[in-house]
Amino acid sequence: MGRQTFYKLLRKKTIENTLSEDTELSRCLTTIDLVALGVGSTLGAGVYVLTGSVAHDKSGPSIIISFLIAAIASIMAGLCYAEFGSRVPKAGSAYIYSYVTVGELWAFVIGWNLILEYVIGTSSVARAWSENIDALTGGKLREFGVSYLPIGFPGLAEYPDFVAFAIIMVLTAVLCFGVKESAIFSKIFTCINLLVILFVIIAGNLSSDVKNWQLSLDDIHSSNITYVETCALNFGQGGFFPFGFSGTLSGAATCFFGFVGFDIIATTGEEVINPQRSIPLSIVISLSVVFVAYLGISSTLTLMVPYYDLNVGAPLPHAFGLIGWHWAVYPLATGATCALSSSLLGGLFPMPRIVYAMAHDGLIFRFLANINQKFKTPVTATFLSGLLAAIMVLLFDLEDLVDMMSIGTLLAYTLVAICVLIIRYKPDKITSKELTIQSHRTYIDICFFPKNASPTKLSSNLVYGCVVAIGCLSFILCATVANLTNVSKAYLVTVCCLTMFLIAILLTIIGCQKQSSVDCTFKAPFVPFLPVLSTMCNIYLMCELSSETWIRFSVWMAIGFVIYGGYGFHNSSARKILNTKELKSNKSDNQHLTDVLL
Repeated sequence: MGRQTFYKLLRKKTIENTLSEDTELSRCLTTIDLVALGVGSTLGAGVYVLTGSVAHDKSGPSIIISFLIAAIASIMAGLCYAEFGSRVPKAGSAYIYSYVTVGELWAFVIGWNLILEYVIGTSSVARAWSENIDALTGGKLREFGVSYLPIGFPGLAEYPDFVAFAIIMVLTAVLCFGVKESAIFSKIFTCINLLVILFVIIAGNLSSDVKNWQLSLDDIHSSNITYVETCALNFGQGGFFPFGFSGTLSGAATCFFGFVGFDIIATTGEEVINPQRSIPLSIVISLSVVFVAYLGISSTLTLMVPYYDLNVGAPLPHAFGLIGWHWAVYPLATGATCALSSSLLGGLFPMPRIVYAMAHDGLIFRFLANINQKFKTPVTATFLSGLLAAIMVLLFDLEDLVDMMSIGTLLAYTLVAICVLIIRYKPDKITSKELTIQSHRTYIDICFFPKNASPTKLSSNLVYGCVVAIGCLSFILCATVANLTNVSKAYLVTVCCLTMFLIAILLTIIGCQKQSSVDCTFKAPFVPFLPVLSTMCNIYLMCELSSETWIRFSVWMAIGFVIYGGYGFHNSSARKILNTKELKSNKSDNQHLTDVLL
């Protein structure tokens, strides 16, 4: 009984069913619409805040290297998403990709975490949007809230943020009216944001000075910085790498989250006119545009003013103020508002699609999958998702919850990379002849010198086992590296050398196996190396998260498993399909037995 339950937890959606063109949603999005959604969702508050804090505290001028490293890690994840977007053009993103590849339980885990990611992400951006408006009014909104509407309970917000609540509900209403209308809003906000970024790059470079990338320690000491006696400690040693290459890598880990958001494109599979072409193309274009924007802003900032003079909270207005362009605060405020609006729409847009996909499959309550026949949108899921995010931003202090977004994102990226490996080596069909040939060969031959012309059940299982082993070894390696200060050098060298050696052997075994010949419009390059590198990057970033974040994550997952165990496991559409097949099989066996007896 226990073994049967285990197999039921790993039941899968079949790709053939998933590729069906039938959908209740409206197919109206083009590649340009998807690029606008991807860029708008990704290029949000990060460009106006992240660049300053990373350059000031971690990387200095080498922030451009940090963004390059982060972009490479993000593009690896993006290429994996792009392949699945062309293979499985359905609503649900990483959730549906996991469902067709590794089974129902993992799909639920990913879907449940994506809901958390989008709820907290939306609430956080709405709070930033409200604070941006508050800054333009001279802090009067906060002053009013603290004075007349204080909450005063630990863990809750300082005061109810009705401005953030209102903007979430307004954009939720826009999403309810139709996906095309939402895409129009996104294109407008994104275009304005890109124009402001272009203005910053052009105007900033008029006042750039390459000497700001070549500052010496004496230059730092002779500057007008407060706390001159500790400047060597606070601001590094000058030069292009003032905090060393380790500071650049630390900055890259932070910059990685500046690229989070492109996965919104993968949730639109059932609303795109030509998903097999548009989804992979728009993912690649979006990440490229975002990288160029971050590279341009970060290089411009560090060339305009010394990295140690950058303001962490508002680097762009401060930098333009230092060169005497105080009027620039107005276009920058406009760009920040549009960027936050676009990012907020990008957080709200995918959330109901994930809820819709899970409800449609029966893993959460089915009424959430209802589609409005007039607007062709999941109105119930959209409204309740927006309301949940609005209540979060109204009542809760989000600072302690923001890191939980990272777990959902990184888990999704990891699963998608693993799924690409598994599906690429999935057998097209199984023949008894191939199984017989493999069974008469040694393990060394099967691992390193396979003679089958295409993937078999045996080679597919071998790859699956190698992928699981690589995942475990990567976790050991990354957890060790992430805790350098707590381990001895001998232990570190031993673990790193042993795990990397074993990973290399497993990678070689996977690389020797035959890949599926099934055609799709886009395939991720350098398989199996790219998905494995992507997996290791994501696991390392997860290991960098605090223990408190993992505890909160565990509580969220416990709530999810209660819902899945009490409702989803028994109401799953995949379960009903399997039960129907078993019933037909039993009837066929009984009929055969009756014919024999007669």
